[in-house]
Amino acid sequence: MLASTPQGAVRTAEAAEVGLTRRRERPSMSARVMLGLRRDPIAMAGAIVLLVTLVTAVVGPYIAPYDPVDQDLTARLRPPFWQERGSLAHPLGTDNLGRDILSRMIYGSRISVSVGLIVVSIGAVVGTAIGLIAGYFGGRIDNMIVGIVDVVLAFPGLLLALTVVAMLGPTLMTVVIALSMRAWVVYARVGRGQALALRQYQFVEAAQSIGSPVPRVLMRHMLPNLLPSIVTVAVLELARVVLAESALSFLGLGVQPPGISWGLMLAEGRNYMLTAPWLVTQPGVAIAATVLSANILASHVRRLVDPFQQGRSDEK
Repeated sequence: MLASTPQGAVRTAEAAEVGLTRRRERPSMSARVMLGLRRDPIAMAGAIVLLVTLVTAVVGPYIAPYDPVDQDLTARLRPPFWQERGSLAHPLGTDNLGRDILSRMIYGSRISVSVGLIVVSIGAVVGTAIGLIAGYFGGRIDNMIVGIVDVVLAFPGLLLALTVVAMLGPTLMTVVIALSMRAWVVYARVGRGQALALRQYQFVEAAQSIGSPVPRVLMRHMLPNLLPSIVTVAVLELARVVLAESALSFLGLGVQPPGISWGLMLAEGRNYMLTAPWLVTQPGVAIAATVLSANILASHVRRLVDPFQQGRSDEK
């Protein structure tokens, strides 16, 4: 054996040192994403929009100029400040009850973003765990999980959510439950597909050969290789959940007054589309900007973590 001689031992140590140095020099996923954002202004714009939305949702009560439920009928249906009769006292105008649109937009972001983050977190944790188990064990366990996934996918997502909310009642908790019932499926499919490939890799077989427990193999050796794909799916799912919550609230089965969400603002302003179009355009623009930004950022992350996509980008 090469390592049994002094020269072989030296070479082995040098190879290990070189490998360790390369691993240390290799940038992390977050570093690659940030570097890529600097080179892609469109993706940078999407990231900034998402960041502003998240920060607004967190600090909303401290920056909102008015209480979002305070009514002032003497100032009802005031247009935005850039239109005639507009005022900087209400920069985005007021609704039919004289409530400040800017304050309601800020508070509405809290509900929409909170529901999106909670549902995405639940779906990512549950779905990734199920996908890992299915792909690692295979056989009957895999067949059973695939069957359950196929059954869940047979129901349209929005229709399933509408059915659950109609049965349990339109509350914020019910909306989270209804949207989470199908959110885990996409993570399970992605996790299963990659786990099936990863279990054939030598580092997984080596961990199994030395008797590593199954949880350690899954969490230490397989899960880190799934995270880039899971992050990409999570960003895409955030956009989908925000849209779904807005649709439920628009249909009257989501957030209920005096609660505020962008979808509910659309529903309240649809009767004034001709006389006060800003009541629907502003929450509509907020929803569209959030969804579009999430899709752009997810595509950017996918190009960075997918070797095939990255290779094509390098060729260009």
